[in-house]
Amino acid sequence: MPTQKTFSAFQQALTAGTTSVCEAVEEFLGNIAAGKALNVFLEVYAEEAKTRAAEIDQKLKDGTAGPLAGMVIALKDTLCHQGHVVSASSKILDGFESLFSATAVERLLAADAIIIGRTNCDEFAMGSSNENSAFGPVLNPLDATRVPGGSSGGSAAAVAANFCHAALGSDTGGSIRQPASFCGVVGVRPTYGRISRHGLLAFASSFDQIGTLTHNIEDAALLLEVISGGDEWDATVSHQPVDHYLAELPDHQGRKLRIGIVNDAVEHQGVNPILRDKIKQLAIDLRQQGHTIGEASFPYVDYVVPAYYVLATAEASSNLSRYAGMTYGYRSQNAHNLETTITLSRTEGFGPEVKRRIMLGTFVLSEGYYDAYYEKAQKVRRVIRNHTDEQLREYDILLLPTSPSTAFPFGKNADPISMYLEDIFTIQTALTGHPSLSVPFGTDGDGLPFGLQIIAPRFGESLMLGAAKLISDLSLSNL
Repeated sequence: MPTQKTFSAFQQALTAGTTSVCEAVEEFLGNIAAGKALNVFLEVYAEEAKTRAAEIDQKLKDGTAGPLAGMVIALKDTLCHQGHVVSASSKILDGFESLFSATAVERLLAADAIIIGRTNCDEFAMGSSNENSAFGPVLNPLDATRVPGGSSGGSAAAVAANFCHAALGSDTGGSIRQPASFCGVVGVRPTYGRISRHGLLAFASSFDQIGTLTHNIEDAALLLEVISGGDEWDATVSHQPVDHYLAELPDHQGRKLRIGIVNDAVEHQGVNPILRDKIKQLAIDLRQQGHTIGEASFPYVDYVVPAYYVLATAEASSNLSRYAGMTYGYRSQNAHNLETTITLSRTEGFGPEVKRRIMLGTFVLSEGYYDAYYEKAQKVRRVIRNHTDEQLREYDILLLPTSPSTAFPFGKNADPISMYLEDIFTIQTALTGHPSLSVPFGTDGDGLPFGLQIIAPRFGESLMLGAAKLISDLSLSNL
């Protein structure tokens, strides 16, 4: 029997005895081989996945399988997996093999998931198109002339191309939600601190979050529940109890919500008119169902990108200073002393975008500019966070576009400013720490998917997922 795309459907087939985990893995491996030109995977763990699939099939027969038994998952190449290479798609980590697994990865394995490989991404998660990888760009499986989004473009493309049931990515300024929008899948960035960052290669520590990419809301809810929670290895992780996200989905279906449409985003000049009209129609449909719809204000939409790139590059300049060609990874063959080893290894090992952001971060932290840039950006961050909290006291959730448009053609990264503006609607929650997700929301005239973004109060993932399920079902019923 053909592998079901969603894990929920696959579980039903397993229960009915019409498929097996081994069959699912074999089919995914066949799909990966057939779609090799998309450049999604940097490494596929074929034999390892087959061996583990046989073990999990036996566990299912014995009744000892975990909650993710047989879920085939791809990992973004920023997550450590013990005994496997991790490179952040950068030459600077050439040959480096992780000595431990990220907490999120450990929890996947403990729940009997199968890791099928590591996916390509923008180098050190810096990019919005997946064109910054040292190993070449990922192609969008829906249209190979277009980008899949970034930086988790490989993970989003893996799900969209049916190479796996789900994938893990990391989201610093929009790196899960934007590629989810471009590839037509569900992308979740949880509350900052909901999932341990232990074992995630750092870009900007106060922004980075591990999240999920799936075909549907149900799979996202189950996966999020498994990998969330406290962790002794991460001092910033929350120990607040994790809700039963999947079980609570039905509880939100009959609930009447107070929904704020962020018109400062919807009416922004860069938004595709088709997407704008779809959101306006959704507001009408939701109101007819008895939900309260209002206009949520966000007058700071033009400030989020500058504030984010000051703060994130400052943190990147600090975090990436550890890669110096001294103890692991790439070392320049042209070096002849300590100074040239560090200078040449970093010059040759890092790509242009990473070097650009390191230099920007070093500049804004330098004497004479710290107050003018970094400190001011932190104040803007606080204003945006306070305003978002205020809006979420008035509304249960906020709705806005994930991205102004659908996937764009390759080559846009030649203009860094234009590329940075691609994250204009996703950066808000990166700055504030609120959970947000992107759910597929129709298509443009070329059949390429839009994404609708939902923002909820901190640790309101259960509410957010329930609202996403409601909107997803409503959108499908109107097709």
